[in-house]
Amino acid sequence: MADGTMRAWSVVEPGPVEEGALRFVEKPVPVPGDDELLVHVRACGVCRTDLHVTEGDLPVHRPGVTPGHEVVGVVAGLGTGARGFAVGDRVGVAWLRRTDGTCGYCARGAENLCPASRYTGWDADGGYAQYTTVPAAFAHPLPDGVDDVALAPLLCAGIIGYRALRRAALPPGGHLGLYGFGGSAHLCAQVALAEGATVHVMTRGTAARQLALDLGAASAQDAYASPPEPLDSAILFAPVGDLVPVALRALDRGGVLAIAGIHLSDTPPLHYETELFYEKEVRSVTANTRADAREFLELAARHGVRATTHTYPLSRADEALNDLKAGRFDGAAVLVNDLF
Repeated sequence: MADGTMRAWSVVEPGPVEEGALRFVEKPVPVPGDDELLVHVRACGVCRTDLHVTEGDLPVHRPGVTPGHEVVGVVAGLGTGARGFAVGDRVGVAWLRRTDGTCGYCARGAENLCPASRYTGWDADGGYAQYTTVPAAFAHPLPDGVDDVALAPLLCAGIIGYRALRRAALPPGGHLGLYGFGGSAHLCAQVALAEGATVHVMTRGTAARQLALDLGAASAQDAYASPPEPLDSAILFAPVGDLVPVALRALDRGGVLAIAGIHLSDTPPLHYETELFYEKEVRSVTANTRADAREFLELAARHGVRATTHTYPLSRADEALNDLKAGRFDGAAVLVNDLF
Protein backbone atom coordinates (compact mmCIF):
# COMPACT_ATOMS: atom_id res chain seq x y z
CA MET A 1 0.00 0.00 0.00
CA ALA A 2 1.21 3.50 -0.80
CA ASP A 3 2.09 5.87 2.03
CA GLY A 4 3.31 9.41 2.48
CA THR A 5 2.18 12.30 0.31
CA MET A 6 1.01 12.71 -3.26
CA ARG A 7 0.37 15.52 -5.75
CA ALA A 8 -3.24 16.45 -6.34
CA TRP A 9 -5.39 19.30 -7.62
CA SER A 10 -7.52 21.11 -5.06
CA VAL A 11 -10.38 23.62 -5.32
CA VAL A 12 -8.95 26.00 -2.75
CA GLU A 13 -11.58 28.69 -3.33
CA PRO A 14 -14.37 28.16 -5.89
CA GLY A 15 -14.23 30.73 -8.67
CA PRO A 16 -13.31 31.18 -12.33
CA VAL A 17 -10.95 28.41 -13.37
CA GLU A 18 -8.89 30.84 -15.44
CA GLU A 19 -8.18 32.82 -12.24
CA GLY A 20 -6.56 29.92 -10.40
CA ALA A 21 -9.46 28.35 -8.46
CA LEU A 22 -7.83 24.94 -9.03
CA ARG A 23 -4.36 24.60 -7.49
CA PHE A 24 -1.70 21.90 -7.56
CA VAL A 25 -0.90 20.86 -3.98
CA GLU A 26 0.54 18.10 -1.84
CA LYS A 27 -1.92 15.95 0.08
CA PRO A 28 -1.54 12.80 2.16
CA VAL A 29 -2.16 9.61 0.21
CA PRO A 30 -5.71 8.68 1.27
CA VAL A 31 -6.27 5.75 3.58
CA PRO A 32 -9.12 3.51 2.39
CA GLY A 33 -12.00 2.97 4.78
CA ASP A 34 -13.00 -0.49 5.88
CA ASP A 35 -15.11 -1.17 2.77
CA GLU A 36 -12.99 0.85 0.33
CA LEU A 37 -10.27 0.39 -2.25
CA LEU A 38 -7.19 2.56 -2.63
CA VAL A 39 -6.80 3.22 -6.35
CA HIS A 40 -3.62 4.33 -8.10
CA VAL A 41 -4.93 6.66 -10.81
CA ARG A 42 -3.79 6.00 -14.38
CA ALA A 43 -6.26 8.21 -16.27
CA CYS A 44 -9.14 10.52 -15.36
CA GLY A 45 -11.67 12.04 -17.71
CA VAL A 46 -12.46 15.75 -17.55
CA CYS A 47 -16.18 16.34 -17.03
CA ARG A 48 -18.15 19.58 -17.13
CA THR A 49 -19.28 18.76 -13.60
CA ASP A 50 -15.64 19.20 -12.52
CA LEU A 51 -15.87 22.72 -13.90
CA HIS A 52 -19.12 23.36 -12.00
CA VAL A 53 -17.48 22.15 -8.75
CA THR A 54 -14.38 24.27 -9.37
CA GLU A 55 -16.28 27.44 -10.20
CA GLY A 56 -18.88 27.10 -7.43
CA ASP A 57 -21.91 26.46 -9.65
CA LEU A 58 -22.41 23.47 -7.37
CA PRO A 59 -22.30 24.24 -3.64
CA VAL A 60 -19.17 23.28 -1.72
CA HIS A 61 -19.57 19.86 -0.12
CA ARG A 62 -15.93 19.31 0.82
CA PRO A 63 -13.59 22.28 1.23
CA GLY A 64 -10.46 21.89 -0.87
CA VAL A 65 -11.93 18.94 -2.76
CA THR A 66 -9.98 17.20 -5.49
CA PRO A 67 -12.28 16.90 -8.55
CA GLY A 68 -12.49 13.98 -10.97
CA HIS A 69 -14.95 11.11 -11.28
CA GLU A 70 -14.06 9.31 -14.51
CA VAL A 71 -11.16 7.38 -13.06
CA VAL A 72 -9.36 4.37 -14.49
CA GLY A 73 -6.80 2.98 -12.10
CA VAL A 74 -5.30 -0.03 -10.40
CA VAL A 75 -6.15 -1.29 -6.93
CA ALA A 76 -3.19 -0.45 -4.68
CA GLY A 77 -4.71 -1.40 -1.34
CA LEU A 78 -7.92 -2.60 0.33
CA GLY A 79 -9.74 -1.87 3.55
CA THR A 80 -10.20 -4.86 5.83
CA GLY A 81 -13.84 -5.33 4.78
CA ALA A 82 -13.47 -4.63 1.03
CA ARG A 83 -14.58 -7.52 -1.18
CA GLY A 84 -14.62 -8.40 -4.86
CA PHE A 85 -11.25 -6.98 -5.89
CA ALA A 86 -7.57 -7.70 -5.39
CA VAL A 87 -4.42 -5.59 -5.51
CA GLY A 88 -3.46 -5.13 -9.16
CA ASP A 89 -7.03 -5.24 -10.55
CA ARG A 90 -7.96 -2.47 -13.01
CA VAL A 91 -11.09 -0.64 -11.83
CA GLY A 92 -13.26 2.30 -12.75
CA VAL A 93 -14.39 4.99 -10.31
CA ALA A 94 -17.52 6.91 -11.31
CA TRP A 95 -19.64 9.83 -10.03
CA LEU A 96 -21.97 7.87 -7.72
CA ARG A 97 -19.85 6.97 -4.70
CA ARG A 98 -22.21 5.76 -2.00
CA THR A 99 -25.90 5.44 -1.08
CA ASP A 100 -27.59 4.28 2.12
CA GLY A 101 -29.07 1.19 0.43
CA THR A 102 -32.08 1.25 2.76
CA CYS A 103 -34.29 4.17 1.78
CA GLY A 104 -37.40 3.83 -0.34
CA TYR A 105 -35.60 5.07 -3.45
CA CYS A 106 -32.83 2.49 -3.11
CA ALA A 107 -35.42 -0.22 -2.42
CA ARG A 108 -37.21 0.47 -5.70
CA GLY A 109 -34.02 0.59 -7.77
CA ALA A 110 -33.73 4.38 -7.90
CA GLU A 111 -30.54 4.72 -5.87
CA ASN A 112 -29.63 7.82 -7.90
CA LEU A 113 -32.37 9.62 -5.93
CA CYS A 114 -31.13 8.48 -2.51
CA PRO A 115 -31.12 11.52 -0.16
CA ALA A 116 -27.95 10.19 1.45
CA SER A 117 -26.09 9.71 -1.86
CA ARG A 118 -22.47 10.84 -2.03
CA TYR A 119 -20.37 11.68 -5.07
CA THR A 120 -16.75 11.29 -6.15
CA GLY A 121 -14.98 14.60 -6.65
CA TRP A 122 -17.66 16.53 -4.75
CA ASP A 123 -18.25 14.82 -1.38
CA ALA A 124 -14.93 12.97 -1.46
CA ASP A 125 -11.63 13.58 -3.21
CA GLY A 126 -11.56 12.30 -6.77
CA GLY A 127 -9.20 11.44 -9.57
CA TYR A 128 -7.25 14.65 -10.29
CA ALA A 129 -4.57 13.08 -8.11
CA GLN A 130 -2.10 10.22 -7.96
CA TYR A 131 -4.40 8.20 -5.70
CA THR A 132 -8.07 8.13 -4.76
CA THR A 133 -10.44 5.82 -2.89
CA VAL A 134 -13.78 4.23 -3.70
CA PRO A 135 -16.17 1.92 -1.83
CA ALA A 136 -15.65 -1.54 -3.34
CA ALA A 137 -19.40 -1.90 -3.93
CA PHE A 138 -19.32 1.19 -6.17
CA ALA A 139 -16.15 0.33 -8.12
CA HIS A 140 -16.60 -0.96 -11.67
CA PRO A 141 -14.75 -3.89 -13.23
CA LEU A 142 -13.49 -2.82 -16.65
CA PRO A 143 -13.36 -4.78 -19.91
CA ASP A 144 -10.07 -6.04 -21.27
CA GLY A 145 -8.76 -4.86 -24.61
CA VAL A 146 -9.65 -1.17 -24.20
CA ASP A 147 -6.97 1.26 -23.05
CA ASP A 148 -7.24 3.55 -20.03
CA VAL A 149 -7.74 6.77 -22.00
CA ALA A 150 -10.57 5.32 -24.09
CA LEU A 151 -12.34 3.96 -21.01
CA ALA A 152 -12.18 7.03 -18.78
CA PRO A 153 -14.93 9.14 -20.45
CA LEU A 154 -17.29 6.17 -20.46
CA LEU A 155 -17.42 6.28 -16.65
CA CYS A 156 -19.49 9.46 -16.45
CA ALA A 157 -20.01 11.06 -19.85
CA GLY A 158 -21.02 7.69 -21.25
CA ILE A 159 -23.11 6.54 -18.31
CA ILE A 160 -25.04 9.79 -17.88
CA GLY A 161 -25.59 10.06 -21.62
CA TYR A 162 -27.04 6.55 -21.57
CA ARG A 163 -29.38 7.40 -18.69
CA ALA A 164 -30.45 10.59 -20.48
CA LEU A 165 -31.19 8.55 -23.62
CA ARG A 166 -33.42 6.21 -21.65
CA ARG A 167 -35.13 9.13 -19.88
CA ALA A 168 -35.84 10.66 -23.30
CA ALA A 169 -38.01 7.62 -24.14
CA LEU A 170 -36.88 7.46 -27.76
CA PRO A 171 -39.16 5.09 -29.69
CA PRO A 172 -37.58 2.39 -31.88
CA GLY A 173 -36.30 3.96 -35.07
CA GLY A 174 -37.16 7.41 -33.73
CA HIS A 175 -35.74 10.84 -34.42
CA LEU A 176 -33.46 12.17 -31.68
CA GLY A 177 -32.14 15.70 -31.23
CA LEU A 178 -28.99 16.39 -29.23
CA TYR A 179 -28.37 19.94 -28.00
CA GLY A 180 -24.69 20.35 -27.27
CA PHE A 181 -22.18 17.81 -28.54
CA GLY A 182 -19.38 17.37 -26.03
CA GLY A 183 -18.06 14.37 -24.13
CA SER A 184 -21.43 12.91 -23.12
CA ALA A 185 -23.44 13.66 -26.26
CA HIS A 186 -20.97 12.12 -28.68
CA LEU A 187 -21.10 8.83 -26.75
CA CYS A 188 -24.89 8.94 -26.41
CA ALA A 189 -25.16 9.48 -30.17
CA GLN A 190 -23.19 6.32 -30.87
CA VAL A 191 -25.57 4.22 -28.73
CA ALA A 192 -28.65 5.80 -30.33
CA LEU A 193 -27.29 5.25 -33.85
CA ALA A 194 -26.37 1.64 -33.05
CA GLU A 195 -29.97 1.09 -31.91
CA GLY A 196 -31.39 2.43 -35.19
CA ALA A 197 -32.21 6.07 -34.38
CA THR A 198 -31.89 9.06 -36.68
CA VAL A 199 -29.81 11.67 -34.87
CA HIS A 200 -29.82 15.42 -35.41
CA VAL A 201 -27.25 17.57 -33.59
CA MET A 202 -27.60 21.22 -32.59
CA THR A 203 -24.41 22.72 -31.20
CA ARG A 204 -22.34 25.90 -31.42
CA GLY A 205 -18.93 24.50 -32.41
CA THR A 206 -17.98 23.81 -35.99
CA ALA A 207 -15.56 21.04 -34.95
CA ALA A 208 -18.30 19.42 -32.85
CA ARG A 209 -20.73 19.59 -35.78
CA GLN A 210 -18.19 17.90 -38.01
CA LEU A 211 -17.58 15.19 -35.41
CA ALA A 212 -21.35 14.57 -35.26
CA LEU A 213 -21.51 14.09 -39.02
CA ASP A 214 -18.43 11.86 -38.97
CA LEU A 215 -20.12 9.64 -36.37
CA GLY A 216 -23.24 9.27 -38.53
CA ALA A 217 -25.61 12.06 -37.51
CA ALA A 218 -28.17 12.89 -40.20
CA SER A 219 -27.63 16.62 -39.71
CA ALA A 220 -25.65 19.08 -37.62
CA GLN A 221 -26.52 22.75 -37.24
CA ASP A 222 -26.23 25.69 -34.84
CA ALA A 223 -27.60 25.21 -31.32
CA TYR A 224 -30.56 27.55 -31.92
CA ALA A 225 -31.39 26.27 -35.42
CA SER A 226 -34.36 24.02 -36.16
CA PRO A 227 -33.66 20.39 -37.08
CA PRO A 228 -34.82 19.32 -40.55
CA GLU A 229 -37.70 17.23 -39.17
CA PRO A 230 -39.77 17.02 -35.96
CA LEU A 231 -38.09 15.15 -33.10
CA ASP A 232 -39.56 12.25 -31.14
CA SER A 233 -37.09 12.91 -28.32
CA ALA A 234 -34.42 15.44 -27.45
CA ILE A 235 -31.62 15.63 -24.91
CA LEU A 236 -30.20 18.91 -23.67
CA PHE A 237 -26.53 18.45 -22.79
CA ALA A 238 -25.49 22.11 -22.94
CA PRO A 239 -26.06 23.81 -19.52
CA VAL A 240 -28.00 26.60 -21.21
CA GLY A 241 -31.55 27.22 -19.99
CA ASP A 242 -32.37 29.34 -23.06
CA LEU A 243 -32.27 26.15 -25.13
CA VAL A 244 -35.16 24.51 -23.25
CA PRO A 245 -37.93 26.28 -25.23
CA VAL A 246 -35.90 25.87 -28.43
CA ALA A 247 -35.77 22.10 -27.92
CA LEU A 248 -39.43 21.90 -26.92
CA ARG A 249 -40.49 23.68 -30.11
CA ALA A 250 -38.53 21.12 -32.12
CA LEU A 251 -40.43 18.18 -30.57
CA ASP A 252 -43.23 16.42 -32.35
CA ARG A 253 -46.51 15.76 -30.52
CA GLY A 254 -45.92 13.54 -27.51
CA GLY A 255 -42.18 14.18 -27.60
CA VAL A 256 -39.92 14.10 -24.55
CA LEU A 257 -37.06 16.46 -23.65
CA ALA A 258 -34.50 15.10 -21.17
CA ILE A 259 -32.19 17.61 -19.49
CA ALA A 260 -28.92 15.83 -18.80
CA GLY A 261 -26.85 18.38 -16.88
CA ILE A 262 -26.37 18.62 -13.13
CA HIS A 263 -26.39 22.41 -13.55
CA LEU A 264 -28.52 24.56 -15.86
CA SER A 265 -28.77 28.32 -16.22
CA ASP A 266 -32.25 29.75 -15.66
CA THR A 267 -34.88 28.88 -18.23
CA PRO A 268 -37.02 31.63 -19.78
CA PRO A 269 -40.82 31.53 -19.44
CA LEU A 270 -42.40 28.79 -21.54
CA HIS A 271 -45.26 29.39 -23.95
CA TYR A 272 -47.83 26.70 -23.30
CA GLU A 273 -49.36 26.38 -26.77
CA THR A 274 -46.13 26.26 -28.80
CA GLU A 275 -43.78 24.60 -26.33
CA LEU A 276 -45.76 22.35 -23.97
CA PHE A 277 -49.13 21.53 -25.51
CA TYR A 278 -49.80 18.22 -27.31
CA GLU A 279 -48.47 16.23 -24.35
CA LYS A 280 -44.85 17.22 -24.64
CA GLU A 281 -42.78 16.34 -21.56
CA VAL A 282 -39.71 17.73 -19.82
CA ARG A 283 -37.68 15.33 -17.68
CA SER A 284 -34.58 15.95 -15.62
CA VAL A 285 -31.75 13.47 -15.23
CA THR A 286 -30.22 12.97 -11.78
CA ALA A 287 -26.93 11.07 -11.60
CA ASN A 288 -27.17 7.37 -12.43
CA THR A 289 -27.51 3.97 -10.85
CA ARG A 290 -24.93 1.21 -10.82
CA ALA A 291 -27.30 -0.74 -13.06
CA ASP A 292 -27.07 2.10 -15.61
CA ALA A 293 -23.29 1.79 -15.51
CA ARG A 294 -23.32 -1.98 -16.04
CA GLU A 295 -25.82 -1.74 -18.90
CA PHE A 296 -23.95 1.05 -20.64
CA LEU A 297 -20.50 -0.56 -20.33
CA GLU A 298 -21.95 -3.77 -21.81
CA LEU A 299 -23.58 -1.85 -24.70
CA ALA A 300 -20.41 0.15 -25.30
CA ALA A 301 -18.38 -3.04 -25.61
CA ARG A 302 -20.98 -4.67 -27.88
CA HIS A 303 -21.35 -1.71 -30.24
CA GLY A 304 -17.76 -0.48 -30.15
CA VAL A 305 -18.65 2.88 -28.60
CA ARG A 306 -15.49 4.95 -28.42
CA ALA A 307 -14.75 8.40 -27.10
CA THR A 308 -12.97 10.98 -29.20
CA THR A 309 -10.27 11.95 -26.72
CA HIS A 310 -7.71 14.69 -26.20
CA THR A 311 -5.08 13.90 -23.59
CA TYR A 312 -3.43 16.23 -21.08
CA PRO A 313 -0.85 15.36 -18.42
CA LEU A 314 -2.40 15.20 -14.96
CA SER A 315 -0.01 17.99 -13.99
CA ARG A 316 -1.88 20.29 -16.44
CA ALA A 317 -5.44 19.65 -15.29
CA ASP A 318 -6.10 23.36 -14.94
CA GLU A 319 -5.33 23.83 -18.64
CA ALA A 320 -7.73 21.03 -19.55
CA LEU A 321 -10.56 22.66 -17.56
CA ASN A 322 -9.80 26.03 -19.15
CA ASP A 323 -9.99 24.47 -22.61
CA LEU A 324 -13.25 22.71 -21.73
CA LYS A 325 -14.79 25.98 -20.59
CA ALA A 326 -13.67 27.75 -23.76
CA GLY A 327 -14.87 24.93 -26.04
CA ARG A 328 -11.41 24.39 -27.52
CA PHE A 329 -11.84 20.67 -28.22
CA ASP A 330 -14.49 18.28 -29.43
CA GLY A 331 -15.18 14.95 -27.72
CA ALA A 332 -13.65 14.49 -24.28
CA ALA A 333 -10.43 15.46 -22.49
CA VAL A 334 -8.58 12.88 -20.42
CA LEU A 335 -5.84 13.46 -17.85
CA VAL A 336 -3.01 10.92 -17.97
CA ASN A 337 -0.99 10.40 -14.79
CA ASP A 338 2.51 11.77 -15.48
CA LEU A 339 3.43 11.83 -11.78
CA PHE A 340 3.33 8.21 -10.57
